[in-house]
Amino acid sequence: MQNLLVTGGAGFIGSNFVHYALANTDASITVLDKLTYAGNKASLQGLPEDRFTFVEGDICDADLVNTLVGAADVVVHYAAESHNDNSLHDPRPFLDTNIIGTYTLIEAARRHGTRFHHISTDEVYGDLELDDPQRFTEKTPYNPSSPYSSTKAGSDLLVRAWVRSFGLQATISNCSNNYGPYQHVEKFIPRQITNVIDGIRPKLYGAGENVRDWIHANDHSSAVLRIIEKGEIGQTYLIGADGEKNNKDVVELILKHMGQPADAYDQVIDRPGHDMRYAIDSTRLRTELGWEPQFSNFEQGIEDTIRWYRENEAWWRPQKAETEAKYKVQGQ
Repeated sequence: MQNLLVTGGAGFIGSNFVHYALANTDASITVLDKLTYAGNKASLQGLPEDRFTFVEGDICDADLVNTLVGAADVVVHYAAESHNDNSLHDPRPFLDTNIIGTYTLIEAARRHGTRFHHISTDEVYGDLELDDPQRFTEKTPYNPSSPYSSTKAGSDLLVRAWVRSFGLQATISNCSNNYGPYQHVEKFIPRQITNVIDGIRPKLYGAGENVRDWIHANDHSSAVLRIIEKGEIGQTYLIGADGEKNNKDVVELILKHMGQPADAYDQVIDRPGHDMRYAIDSTRLRTELGWEPQFSNFEQGIEDTIRWYRENEAWWRPQKAETEAKYKVQGQ
């Protein structure tokens, strides 16, 4: 694992992985990123120049992808359109990036015999009832509910098919909701944190009963490295840190740690088809590959995340006004 190609490495979880992998391995990393609104080159500042290269480009560009994959030992595929609200307003980019982009990458990986790891989401499984004791496992049937999650499900199935039909040397991971540094302010946790910094009341979809299984981005990164190093080809591993919290509790926790009353938020109209609960069973990853999360205390993780956004206003400030203007139009 000397040369990694990381797609979408200027995005949230991709950039966190790049920082983590450079700090914890001897590998050199090339990032391929289109720098759409969700990609931010500033997320990759300060990395060692002798081990890091940035290429601006599209994963649907077959010639570019072929060249970069041919020079890599491992492809780690983070690049995706990933925001549910955006997928409801304009699904087409999700088809282009998540389906055609993934196809382009796995064809190149097949051609060159390159190890491939595909990053996916627990949203491909649909949702669970709030009182359901079950959690998602690797055997849970797919049941996506949005253009975003359905295109991610489609990309997962492409990878599985290429493993079986063409011998692609690939693994897949499906992860629960990430939080931490470098996350775009359109997302739930950074939106609430930056709202409070700006003296704006946080916004909560509906009653806030929707449950997400939160994991710090560093724990996601360490799990991906473990799968690349020790995972069985053709297998899927679920990544989770037992961090189930409903959105109301998360908002109130953010307010508490930012010195505000716990009820100082506004309820806004809910997202259409909003999934109720996600919950990951990561037993296979832990027992077979020996992985454990380091950020098991969600409250401490939120404190660290709040501190990062307070100290890095120059990073998120350019995104904020446009993001809030979009939400205002949507009544959210």
